[in-house]
Amino acid sequence: MSGHSKWATIKHQKGAKDAKRGKLFAKLIRQVEVAAREGGGDPDTNATLRTMYNKARDASVPIDTIERAIKRGTGELEGVRYEPVNYEGYAPNGVAVYVETLTDNRNRTGAEMRSIFSKLGGSLAEPGAVAWQFERKGVVVLPKKVSEDDLMGVVLDAGADDLVDEGDTWRLTTAPSDLSAVRAALEQVGIPFDSAEVTMVPSTTVQLETAEAAKAVLRLIDALDEHDDVQDVYANFDIPDEVLQAAV
Repeated sequence: MSGHSKWATIKHQKGAKDAKRGKLFAKLIRQVEVAAREGGGDPDTNATLRTMYNKARDASVPIDTIERAIKRGTGELEGVRYEPVNYEGYAPNGVAVYVETLTDNRNRTGAEMRSIFSKLGGSLAEPGAVAWQFERKGVVVLPKKVSEDDLMGVVLDAGADDLVDEGDTWRLTTAPSDLSAVRAALEQVGIPFDSAEVTMVPSTTVQLETAEAAKAVLRLIDALDEHDDVQDVYANFDIPDEVLQAAV
């Protein structure tokens, strides 16, 4: 299992207990709003909205809050207009970083992204510099409560591409368009999962062999993740178990 995947799992676990849940809610609501504006307010016909809706519900965002965000997106309610802007750069040790934001002021956000990278030992790069190192995939993380054969019997027809043993968990990957069907197949038979989301999976990774190197990278990832406009941060680092435990 890559260190990036481990860190994503740690963040998911932290998020459920985090005192900053309000910030998480705000980011999810913004994603719902933009998805509704770009593809319409019906989750049955707007796959992106359906994914964002499920993501918000998984984080316990109230249904009425989600519905208001959808109405702001479709113009039924007034609200700030956000646009997606992505940033690419490098963390210390040559780790590639891809940042997805939703902003109402791209000049401000761009300057703040550059500042965060610079202050924490990284550098902002030109568009396209690192994006080619990532592929968008649906990823489902599940506890090991079912066997590999039983799990694949449920999700294969729904569109699952691959199943990886990651120690305490299974990691299913799908095409982004198949994530909702795989999720529905799991829910239909009552198989629990820890997370199900569309993410960016790195094609190659940078090995971080020391706690110091890991801490330097994670400080930058954390700072980016804390920014109000940032929706997701992806990086291609790989950290051995013992190094990750010493770094967090």
